[in-house]
Amino acid sequence: MRKILVTATFLMLTIGPAAVAQTGSSSSGKQGPWPAPVGHRQPRADQVPPDKDNSNADAAMKREDAELDRKLKSICRGC
Repeated sequence: MRKILVTATFLMLTIGPAAVAQTGSSSSGKQGPWPAPVGHRQPRADQVPPDKDNSNADAAMKREDAELDRKLKSICRGC
């Protein structure tokens, strides 16, 4: 019993501070993620040109979705 108590105390003393450090608040006033380095910026939707080739893929996907919905409707009645 004494070995278990010593082991549990040792684990709490070694692992405990790391767990507390992860939940602490940041001391800087800045909230949110860090800015990306130059060359690694994620473009916003308004900065990306529209894709003309995607219309055929969208039409094919809509047809497949409609066919799948029709098949599922006969399987899942009222789900």
